[in-house]
Amino acid sequence: MTSAEIIEEIGRLKEQRNAVILGHFYQRPEVQDISDYVGDSYGLSKQAAATTAEVIVFCGVHFMAESAYILSPDKTVLLPEIEAGCPMADMADEQDLIALKAKHPKAAVVSYVNTSAAVKAESDICCTSANVLQVIKSLPQKEIIFTPDRNMGRYIAEQTDKKIILWEGYCYTHDEMRAEDFARAQQQHPDALTVVHPECPPEILALADHITGTSGMMKLAASEPHTTFIIGTECGMGYALQKTAPDKKFVFPSDDMVCATMKLTSLDSVLNSLRNLEHRITVPEGIREKAYRALNRMLQVT
Repeated sequence: MTSAEIIEEIGRLKEQRNAVILGHFYQRPEVQDISDYVGDSYGLSKQAAATTAEVIVFCGVHFMAESAYILSPDKTVLLPEIEAGCPMADMADEQDLIALKAKHPKAAVVSYVNTSAAVKAESDICCTSANVLQVIKSLPQKEIIFTPDRNMGRYIAEQTDKKIILWEGYCYTHDEMRAEDFARAQQQHPDALTVVHPECPPEILALADHITGTSGMMKLAASEPHTTFIIGTECGMGYALQKTAPDKKFVFPSDDMVCATMKLTSLDSVLNSLRNLEHRITVPEGIREKAYRALNRMLQVT
């Protein structure tokens, strides 16, 4: 089948299945184009919670599809590529979190949405890069266990007077970015605005004009008068940014800013997912109920 034929068949099956397709900003351009909603983890979580569709096709990674099921257990949630996981989410283990909670009994547990359902179930509240500071400020506790991203945790610690207990996890796509690449891009584009994700290491954050999640990047691209932006996040973001501001230039300092698992999903896998209703993502009810409280509390706060 040609790409046009695949897209046409996806549309037909989507209507037949009463399905909605959710796509993350880091997905391939053609997958973003066939998605009903494209966004960050927070925006897609809201869509998953609000949708009236019977089937949710989640073009992202495993924890995102889990979150959709946690919020909408009456829906059929599909992950087109079952191998599409998140290495950072895998760095957080619920048993280790239980042990850390025992060492800090007065601390609240804030878990980034980039975690498994089991870790969310052991958390007080979830957050995304878009709302993390709002979530932290909403809590009465003075100590916060933040899991799993150490870079975001360090960034938060500089923005609040609360004690942030770090977890040693990281996103390899962001963590491996090099300050010299950004410095070189800034020299080549002296009038550019540098906007980076809080998952980046401190030396990258120090070079930034703005530190924000992907939805924040979209807002800046649309509202800032600058015509050139140096972007510090996964390269798939460039497609979404260019669609939002086609008259502006978005520079990615390195060709290595790629999440391999985000790029696994293709038009073929979306078609197969709708055709065969695969791969179904579920969460055991006992875990789901506890994880739901943490996710729903985030949605209420923000």
